[in-house]
Amino acid sequence: MHTELCDKLGIEYPIFAFTHCRDVVAAVSNSGGIGMLGAVGMNADELEANLKWLDEHVEPDKKYGVDIVIPAKYQGKGEEMDAQKLEEQLKSMVPEEHRDFAKEILKKHGVPELPEGEEVRELLGWTEATAGPLVQTALSHERVALLANALGTPPADVIKEIQDSGRPVAALCGSVKHALSHKEAGVDIVICQGGEGGGHTGDVGSIVVWPEVIDAVAPTPVLAAGGIGRGRQMAAALAMGAAGVWCGTIWLTTTESDCPPSQKESYLAATSRDTVRSRAWTGKPCRMVKNAWNDAWDASDTPDPLGLPLQWMVTAEAVIRGYKYETEAKDINFNPAGQIIGASNTVKPVRLVIQEMIEEYLDAVDRLNSLMPE
Repeated sequence: MHTELCDKLGIEYPIFAFTHCRDVVAAVSNSGGIGMLGAVGMNADELEANLKWLDEHVEPDKKYGVDIVIPAKYQGKGEEMDAQKLEEQLKSMVPEEHRDFAKEILKKHGVPELPEGEEVRELLGWTEATAGPLVQTALSHERVALLANALGTPPADVIKEIQDSGRPVAALCGSVKHALSHKEAGVDIVICQGGEGGGHTGDVGSIVVWPEVIDAVAPTPVLAAGGIGRGRQMAAALAMGAAGVWCGTIWLTTTESDCPPSQKESYLAATSRDTVRSRAWTGKPCRMVKNAWNDAWDASDTPDPLGLPLQWMVTAEAVIRGYKYETEAKDINFNPAGQIIGASNTVKPVRLVIQEMIEEYLDAVDRLNSLMPE
């Protein structure tokens, strides 16, 4: 299982692991894949602290990457302004009705208020102004081998900045149209995610969209994403022409995952039919384990979710309170996950997850070879 990206990035297996947990990043990289740290919830100082930790805990001959979010489109995008001015402008666009409704849900479920004075950062890295410092922080660390953008084609100056540092840049897509935009902009690696995937995702299934995108952007390498958690799925992706796989959901229930206990329990109990695409948390269609929160927002007699990043500015406090008071918030927590969550029914260390994927991949390849006439 060796592709061109293994040589380009100096990794053993073309397994790319998206996660917000630095322990998972380190474990994946140390096991031969490459961990990709999701940085959207951090400011530059917090990212710096996490990258310093990774520099110390990822083995010297291994690499890791950073995933940022600069949407191609978002509410309030227009003239250039600094992050503080942009946040003030966006806050003025949020109706009080939406904030009141979010607070009503939290109160109904008995989720305690945050301690007085605890900060709630609403904007995070959802815009170019806020994500720019994260890019610069990531590029200051030699061990960072790859930067990926999770929503849309990165701005031209960001692509140039990353490539000028000698690193490739990747970007996610869910359609041929968006994949071609990535290629035209000079993106080095296209990550094609089918609708089964967790988090922000389109609505076309992986087995349909992967070969469409692979053919459309060739020879640009494509990572297959959306519904991958087993070796057979990885074999299918590589058989279609993918240069590797991008996985996220399968790491949520690992030993190293920092998911709170009640949240991890909800993941372990979920089946492949227990997820839904909803705009209830971020304003863009996001696949998650369905619960009372998205049911409330998706009802016909409640406020319609706002666009990104306005909806997140409404729900940011709920995310923080849900994480802090996870037992009380277990029925309304933000639980992004793909349909492969149904295969995550036991807690395993990252190294074992990767080992089992590789073994199953090899078994699948052997089976296909056995079907060939002698």
